[in-house]
Amino acid sequence: MRKFLMAVGGGAIAGLLASTQIAGPLLAQEGKTQTSVYEQLDLFGDIFERIRAQYVEDVDAGELIEAAINGMLVSLDPHSSYLPPEDAEAMRVQTRGEFGGLGIEVTQEEGFVKVVAPMDGTPAEEAGVLSGDFITHVDGESLLGLTLDEAVEKMRGPVGSEIKVTIVREGEENPFDVTIIRDTIRLTAVRSRTEGEAVVLRVSTFNDQTFDNLRDGLEKAAEEAGGMENLSGVVIDLRNNPGGLLNQAILVADAFLEEGEIVSTRGRNPEDGERFNATPGDLAEGKPVVVLINGGSASASEIVAGALKDHRRAVIVGTKSFGKGSVQTVMPLSGGGAMRLTTARYYTPSGRSIQNLGVSPDIVVEQPRVAVNAEAEDDTAANRTRSEADLRGSLTNDSLTEDEIRQIEEDRAKAEEAAKLRDEDYQLAYAVDLLKGMSALGQK
Repeated sequence: MRKFLMAVGGGAIAGLLASTQIAGPLLAQEGKTQTSVYEQLDLFGDIFERIRAQYVEDVDAGELIEAAINGMLVSLDPHSSYLPPEDAEAMRVQTRGEFGGLGIEVTQEEGFVKVVAPMDGTPAEEAGVLSGDFITHVDGESLLGLTLDEAVEKMRGPVGSEIKVTIVREGEENPFDVTIIRDTIRLTAVRSRTEGEAVVLRVSTFNDQTFDNLRDGLEKAAEEAGGMENLSGVVIDLRNNPGGLLNQAILVADAFLEEGEIVSTRGRNPEDGERFNATPGDLAEGKPVVVLINGGSASASEIVAGALKDHRRAVIVGTKSFGKGSVQTVMPLSGGGAMRLTTARYYTPSGRSIQNLGVSPDIVVEQPRVAVNAEAEDDTAANRTRSEADLRGSLTNDSLTEDEIRQIEEDRAKAEEAAKLRDEDYQLAYAVDLLKGMSALGQK
């Protein structure tokens, strides 16, 4: 027993000595780092005072400090920034679903302002602004060299005022101007409708209303159809949805999952990571689900698409999503401002980060940019293919009752009506047709 205690005691002393020998250089290094930080802060103070005293014009000290803070944040990544009090309040209003502006979500790419997505029913969408457009000038003034917040500030203005933006678009040889009238943006987070036997849930943003709108819209559509059993499935349209609140994305994904992980977030410290899991209950009652995405689907949209794809709960149709796989935390600051700081990356249930990669569709379907020429598709007697029924003296089909013949004709009329959707929205028509096929296979 005595030998055991001595061995333990010797080990403790040796450990103490080793710790002392290692701690010395570490403490010295830490002290050196702190000294370097204080020297840099002294340098900042020196520059600040010299600007105030010697710059060619008088400067506002508060604006200088705000610019320095914002410069520090925007140097980190495109999504971190300082929000002055008025911007912080505007952001809070936006998450509640109503704000003033053009109705576009933008990011910055190599110094240029790039449109992530125009929002549904907004002045920007009505003016023809598209996802992927680059905005180079506002009212003839170049945006190159400005921070993203400075560029956004140029696009803000009173409701009803006019703004001219210069756009560079892939496939267009020259830049062109678009005139937009600023308006109050009132977002309906989810619009629901029925196409044939499919429920289409158009999710345009993830704000405080999103999940409630989606649930109510789906329940209303099912009620009008006489129950979910009379529907072929659900299309969740996330195209040009720039994202929004993380908790709403989790709720929307959970609405169609019975169990399993939805998304996980991982920050700098492993202990700060979070994992969000689905709870029992599927609003679609197991019916097939198709999710539509494109290059304007970002952030929260990608969380939903990634979760439903990894769990094989939905077929993803469209084109590759935007690829924003980071989480921003908004931290209130004194004076009413706020700091938007990237604090984590998020991962799909398979453990994959989509940062810069996006969510890849299971079926790639491009949206034709040029409308189909209706005249070329004119279904006249001259262009229509002749069938057996058109032949003079052809035999009649006496194996079917009048009700069965009527049902066949009604089904054909529905199919032809659905085909018209392809001229208006080819991707959505593809999704609806896919649901119809999956539903038929499921019934068999």
